[in-house]
Amino acid sequence: MVGTKINLDGANISMQINDILFKIKTALSLDNETIIKAYALTEYEMGKERLANILKRRQDKGYEEATYEELGIFLDGFVILKRGPSPKAKSDEAVALSNNLMLKKLRIALELKEPELVTLFALADVNLTKRQVGSLFRSEGHKNFKSCSDELFIAFLEGLDKAKSFH
Repeated sequence: MVGTKINLDGANISMQINDILFKIKTALSLDNETIIKAYALTEYEMGKERLANILKRRQDKGYEEATYEELGIFLDGFVILKRGPSPKAKSDEAVALSNNLMLKKLRIALELKEPELVTLFALADVNLTKRQVGSLFRSEGHKNFKSCSDELFIAFLEGLDKAKSFH
């Protein structure tokens, strides 16, 4: 299987995985077929029923928990769907799926530049400078690295959702 291997011990996401996937689906107006296609691009078989169940609300009949691995694999597939396969060789090293990494994968897939990211955050009433946005994409050990909180990641998704109404 091609894609991000998830190190569950290092994951720093406190939001429900299902909620994240649902918010991405909504913000980007993705249909289930497009999501399944993204999974297929990473050689991961996501069935229609499984996807429908992880996109249900927790209280709905048939609800199933998504895994960190499924979320990471979707994001990898979404990047491939939007940008094509990476010319770089994939690493087999497990990585922790963090809000910063999810933000980075969405930025790559959507080809967003810092000014566009500043605008998206502003649409969700979060005012960040280009420098502050840039710090979200630094390596974790870098002196200017800033961890992306759940609230900041949700604000990004809200900004994406609001931006689609302008098109």
